[in-house]
Amino acid sequence: MTNKLDDLLTELKQFKWVDLTHEFGPDSPHFPAFSAAKFETLFTHEDGFFVKQYTFPGQYGTHIDPPVHFEKNQDVYDSDIELKELFLPLVVIDQSHQVAQNADYILTVADIQQWESEYGTIPPNTFVALRTDWSKRWPSQESFENQDAHGQNHYPGWSVDALKYIYEERQAVANGHETFDTDPAILQPETGFAGEYYVLSQGHYQIELLSHLDEVPATGALISISVPKAENAPGFPARVFAIVPEEV
Repeated sequence: MTNKLDDLLTELKQFKWVDLTHEFGPDSPHFPAFSAAKFETLFTHEDGFFVKQYTFPGQYGTHIDPPVHFEKNQDVYDSDIELKELFLPLVVIDQSHQVAQNADYILTVADIQQWESEYGTIPPNTFVALRTDWSKRWPSQESFENQDAHGQNHYPGWSVDALKYIYEERQAVANGHETFDTDPAILQPETGFAGEYYVLSQGHYQIELLSHLDEVPATGALISISVPKAENAPGFPARVFAIVPEEV
């Protein structure tokens, strides 16, 4: 006997599934303020079972940032995010060409409106991802930081106004990107993490260090986010994938 969920699952499995998650390890790129991950083998098959111990910051690899990561008054940890908010329509704003010409590129409201003129208004209750193809620099820490001779990193990001637009004008649920941070590196010495603070202080979450956004269309896909239910976690590595209808 089948039911609607059986039919839905069968249908979904006919579509293309795209892994948006980096595999990470001790040598993987990570936010410069963090120590590298440490993977230790505790037991081998010779002991009867194979077990490793993992030590890393919560914001490591492809990961989720819940509101409490930056804003204590939000008091929303990973496990407090509603399950239905972790499975959403996916919108991908492609700025990879601009970033190839300028590593310091900052997404603007005009960029989003130009995208909307081609693909339509961003619908409410979506996950909005910024594609820059920065993920193709994985697994090089040096390439991800893209540091100049003066020690300044150079990588793209969102403007605060662009974030306000997708949340206040288009009622998005969450956003994501391929870089370490929401904010472009060039602005951080002056304005810090103003974009990230805005997102999290407004009660939204985000996913950082996404991958393979070049395999997902601008509209029509779904994004699924799975996160371990660690107690009071202000961030944790996530497994993220997209389901892409072949006809899109």
